[in-house]
Amino acid sequence: MADEQAPHLAATLAERPLGGVETAFALLAQAFAQRGHTVRQTRGGDTAPADLIIANRVPRLFLRLPCRGRRVLWLHNPAQYLRKPRHAWPLLLARPVLVTLGPSHAATLPWWLPGRRVQIPLAVAPPFDAPALPRAPPAPVAVFTSNPQRGLDWLLRVWAERIAPAVPGAELHLYTGAATYGGDARLAARVAPVLAQAASAPGVRLLAPLPRAALREKLLAARCMLYRGDPGETFCLALAEAQAIGLPCVVTPLGAVAERLPDGVVAPDDEAFATAAIRLLRDDATWTAPHHAALARGPGPAWDDIAAAFEKLAA
Repeated sequence: MADEQAPHLAATLAERPLGGVETAFALLAQAFAQRGHTVRQTRGGDTAPADLIIANRVPRLFLRLPCRGRRVLWLHNPAQYLRKPRHAWPLLLARPVLVTLGPSHAATLPWWLPGRRVQIPLAVAPPFDAPALPRAPPAPVAVFTSNPQRGLDWLLRVWAERIAPAVPGAELHLYTGAATYGGDARLAARVAPVLAQAASAPGVRLLAPLPRAALREKLLAARCMLYRGDPGETFCLALAEAQAIGLPCVVTPLGAVAERLPDGVVAPDDEAFATAAIRLLRDDATWTAPHHAALARGPGPAWDDIAAAFEKLAA
């Protein structure tokens, strides 16, 4: 398994917040090991034989990986970037199986790329994979747990103009920031303006990103998750985690987020989004139905199931 960044171990999840791609890479490696495989994680340069060779996102990794064995390119971002020559030519040389995360993600693959195409979803990370119990409607606290570049400025505006005035005492808690992505200095600089806006917004609490065990406890006490989505969203573990514990969510149709809410609220515009959020925050009956529906679906596939699906690619 190869990634251009230093690979993370699954144990890292208990120690600090971690982005979705890094989380998936670590948990798939752990699942392979638990299924009895020998797993090597590398940044490239490992040419020892392997039965299954997984390059994470970047085709040029295949140039520094074994020539023999089934090759897989595991995609996490919209795949239009594969049209660029620096990605296309090593991809054409390697001809790997192309793994996307779902229908909307698969639709971003350029039509002319060779190779088999397979959709394999992600699974939630522990402890979100543990079943959650039904609970009474909590206080009117909405949460946002994604990258601040993904619509947070829009959410702050809709919150201030439409949602907060309609629900006195409601709060929006933001568990977000560059720390989730290793404290990247360039990301920190890009998100600083919107985080400064959040820090001074009425009814909004800007909080540090949390390791997943602590985050689960906060989400269990929240009323709903509000997330616009983003054209670059190909799966959204944040929404999957929220749904796994029965947290109702409101999203818009951007990217793949609607795929995480088979019976949730997908709002077509600002007004519909605000209306849905207001109803969830102040009406117990409106909240209870999607809460029980999400609990009934459960956490979804386990990482063992995901590893088994990848194993089939080696056959």
